[in-house]
Amino acid sequence: MYDFHCHSLLSDGELLPAELARRYEVAGYKAIAITDHVDISNIDFVIDAILKFCKGWPKNAKLKILPGIELTHLNLEDFAPLASLARKRGIKIIVAHGQTIVVPVRKGTNKAALEADIDILAHPGFISDSELKLAAKKGVSLELTSRKGHSLTNGYVAKKALQFGAELSLNNDAHIPYDIIAPEQLRDVAYGAGLSQKDVEKIYENYQKILDKYKVI
Repeated sequence: MYDFHCHSLLSDGELLPAELARRYEVAGYKAIAITDHVDISNIDFVIDAILKFCKGWPKNAKLKILPGIELTHLNLEDFAPLASLARKRGIKIIVAHGQTIVVPVRKGTNKAALEADIDILAHPGFISDSELKLAAKKGVSLELTSRKGHSLTNGYVAKKALQFGAELSLNNDAHIPYDIIAPEQLRDVAYGAGLSQKDVEKIYENYQKILDKYKVI
């Protein structure tokens, strides 16, 4: 099982990266990306800290960790340059905080994020058909999440992604210890959104492709 969207106390999570990683390891996950929230004010600090932690994580650990960030509440024109900066600095997984229905995200965020170099559009809410087509074209995964509130539109996102051929991801968006649910429970979130076993297996295959891309065994 994989989770490419979780948070440490480097942004608004409660755990040190090491504590977060250990809990995922014990829960039985294979790989995670730590993707703390960033905007123009803290992106350099978070990138430095995440890269330092990942470099120090034991190479022989059962849990593999990729360095990530979540671009959050940006001015629309900042998505592309900050994503580019993160890539150049060595960030592997770039998540964008989408237009969830439970947070006042700026209108136009989904589109601006999809036009930038991101991997996952988190909790995209009632994403439009044109944005779904863009996500499919660019190979950006649309997130299904176990997180309270954000998960309310999982069924809509799953149905529309399948309709338009967009990739899906499945994440906890963990901020506190109890957000880290068992792999089997996270899989049930996908089934609850209407996905078949074949659909879920495809999500796992996409995650493995990313691990292969970055030579994470």
